[in-house]
Amino acid sequence: MKPNIKNIAVLTSGGDAPGMNACIRAVVRTGIYNGINMFGVLQGYQGLISNNINPMDARSVSNIIHLGGTILKTARCLEFKTDEGMALAYENMKARDIDGLVVIGGDGTFTGAKRFGEKFGIRVMGVPGTIDNDLYGSDFTLGYDTAINTVIEAIDKIRDTADSHDRLFFIEVMGRDSGCIALRSAISSGAEAVLLPEKETSLNELISMLETGASTKKTSSIVIVSEGHKDGGAYEVAKKVKERFNHYDTKVTILGHLQRGGSPSSFDRILGSRLGFAAVNELLKGNTMEMVGLRGNEVKTTSIEEALTRHFFKLESDLLEMTKVLSI
Repeated sequence: MKPNIKNIAVLTSGGDAPGMNACIRAVVRTGIYNGINMFGVLQGYQGLISNNINPMDARSVSNIIHLGGTILKTARCLEFKTDEGMALAYENMKARDIDGLVVIGGDGTFTGAKRFGEKFGIRVMGVPGTIDNDLYGSDFTLGYDTAINTVIEAIDKIRDTADSHDRLFFIEVMGRDSGCIALRSAISSGAEAVLLPEKETSLNELISMLETGASTKKTSSIVIVSEGHKDGGAYEVAKKVKERFNHYDTKVTILGHLQRGGSPSSFDRILGSRLGFAAVNELLKGNTMEMVGLRGNEVKTTSIEEALTRHFFKLESDLLEMTKVLSI
């Protein structure tokens, strides 16, 4: 039997990601189309606790699909991890008769949603919003495509100056546990090497690749370093390499939070819209404690438990091989 859901709230939590606003827009308008009263929670789980919950209508989400960040804001909330914090959040939702919750975020967001839903019986649906692309159950997460495009644009500009000055650039990209951004940006920017958290690449191997390039008259080189690599970030790796290989003038660029911002790509706007639309429809079907994701260009659901516990995105073997073959 389908639940008689009348009120749904939506929030964004954890790190922001391009495409979140497109998703918020789809959630709100899909709910309203189906006769649901919609609410937006400001500052993520902190907003549930501080009662910062506001009604939203179709015009509340006008002209936001092209914006980066999140109009609902986001925050990390330690208080929500406590029983007292969750109880207060539940009372604030109960006061508005909110019987469905859409959460947009990453693994920390889903961990909180899982515990909250189990503890109070709230119907919860998750949307994967993180540039790291590190959640099981979706081939792509919101913001990932835009982040790669941002990285590529930066690397293209860096290569101009690298070529002009015979320089070796170490460029650090986000990815503490996932090398997805590093791998794809390396392929699409023509980088000479990439260092990933998931793949063992010794300094000896890296230096050998750079020496080979120098011997074949390469005038510059780009090395992409995922922030979670075992030898440290770009500064640490560059320092160790420079001690043993000083053929080029060595420079370091850390792209940092630049990767999170900016107008979402067409892909992320469509992905956010599809997942937001699906999240509301899944709640209306009576489903809960699930995440909607894109698999093989179809929107499918995965239990939040599975999304959190199964190994996340597996790096494509052909891309890993290509980083070596195409860099000669």
